[in-house]
Amino acid sequence: MAQQRFITLTTDFGTSDHYVGTMKGVVYSINPAARVVDISHEVQSYDVLDGALTITQAYGYFPADTIHVVVVDPGVGSARRPILARTEKYFFVAPDNGVLSLVLEREQRVHVREISSDHYFLQPVSQTFQGRDVFAAVAGWLSKDVEFSNFGNEISDYVRFRAPQPKRIENDRIQGVVLKVDKFGNVVTNITPQDIPQLFAPQPPPFKIVIGKHEITRMRTAYAESAPGEVFGILGSMGFLEISMNRGSAARALEVGKGAETVVSGKW
Repeated sequence: MAQQRFITLTTDFGTSDHYVGTMKGVVYSINPAARVVDISHEVQSYDVLDGALTITQAYGYFPADTIHVVVVDPGVGSARRPILARTEKYFFVAPDNGVLSLVLEREQRVHVREISSDHYFLQPVSQTFQGRDVFAAVAGWLSKDVEFSNFGNEISDYVRFRAPQPKRIENDRIQGVVLKVDKFGNVVTNITPQDIPQLFAPQPPPFKIVIGKHEITRMRTAYAESAPGEVFGILGSMGFLEISMNRGSAARALEVGKGAETVVSGKW
């Protein structure tokens, strides 16, 4: 009997070309009973950190044994390896370029294998579309309960990186950076409640957030607490300090984007 397994896709392919549909076709041709779910195909092009953030926010909300395929692959066609990772509940298929770093950092039990058993690939393997010929095909076979160990040897030297971390530059100042800007123009920093608990208290002490040429002095707990057009800080669903605007783009209003320095100061 065909196996009904969830397979998710996270890529920087967009949806205007044939790439995503073709990957789904490969999966279904191998396992017609698979259930393919799109997490996002709007990861910033070639941006491995953005891909890592995207999959890290989503993967844990899926049923156990879900296979997560993550293809943000600026090194396609190079010597970089395809890898298959297994955690306590999930499987991940991805290029070995660090795109799984934030997921694997969270997990306690991790096993990673280089995918070297090329009889599971579509042949010939394209040098420009391995999402189709390698990653989608491997996910299809894995969803049919092919043994994890069959895909290749276990490795420990897979690529890993840490997301940028905030740093304390004085006793009362924390310097962070913008990790991304979402579709609504919310500016997502890398500052968390663990870095400045007081900022996220119900009644925070006086503070100042400096980003670009602007200062923000208000925190809100919900968008509806603010007036239309007001810019404020908020704890977003990703667990980071976000700079937002009610019914508008904070990024546009502040003229900032990914990588912008963010400094929070106050009497902590």
